[in-house]
Amino acid sequence: MRLIIQQDYRRLSSWAANYIAAEIKRFGPTQERPFVLGLPTGSSPLGTYGELIRLCKQGYVSFKHVVTFNMDEYVGIPEDHPESYHTFMWKNFFSHVDIDPAHVHILNGNAPDLPAECAAYEAAIEQAGGIDLFLGGIGADGHIAFNEPGSSLKSRTRIKSLTYDTKAANSRFFGGNIDMVPKTALTVGVQTVMDARCVLILANGLNKATALKKTVEDGINHMWTCSIIQMHPKAILVCDDKATYELKVGTVNYFKDIESKNLDPETLLH
Repeated sequence: MRLIIQQDYRRLSSWAANYIAAEIKRFGPTQERPFVLGLPTGSSPLGTYGELIRLCKQGYVSFKHVVTFNMDEYVGIPEDHPESYHTFMWKNFFSHVDIDPAHVHILNGNAPDLPAECAAYEAAIEQAGGIDLFLGGIGADGHIAFNEPGSSLKSRTRIKSLTYDTKAANSRFFGGNIDMVPKTALTVGVQTVMDARCVLILANGLNKATALKKTVEDGINHMWTCSIIQMHPKAILVCDDKATYELKVGTVNYFKDIESKNLDPETLLH
């Protein structure tokens, strides 16, 4: 597992975006062999999306032959609802890059048969050849996607009840009213994420410090689903200085030392 420590959120976002763009370019996707990218919602990836949009507009990277699978979607709100993840992705990313809408996959939280929708999503990922890179964030309680504490570390795409903490955190998007936050969601599973050939996780801010410590320094625990990425052969955590506040000084110094030549986002593009 790599830990890339950046000064602030801006540099964290730049590093992550440049890494993703460089991986797409290195892969050289074509219509017959697209690059498959897993994507999250939430506040953590917004800066990364902004940087990817900039790189696309500058002609450095194209999403024409990129296929995407989003992590999750609420159950029971319309796709055009201002807080649906369909709306989030088109507003903050897809509408600004050259992606083919047919290549975008987001779970349908209004499907008549939700278990069948989840099974079909897993099948679609497999048919696409698996996910080359899964971008994600971690919640303050360590959840990845909507895999809340206690989720099976072997879980697949499924229906998931949301914890009070998650609903409370997301209530800011629903006018501060927790009762307006959907109680369930469809989410990829922990194993779905782990099957990706590369997992790139973002963690920024003091409120992610405990989750980062649990991910980097403590053992694997289903109460901290983020900790499973210790087992991934190509996992990269990108964080800012504030998120490291609960890590040991020796841990921070170790990763800053071994990654010292890899911290400049601009070097990733060359």
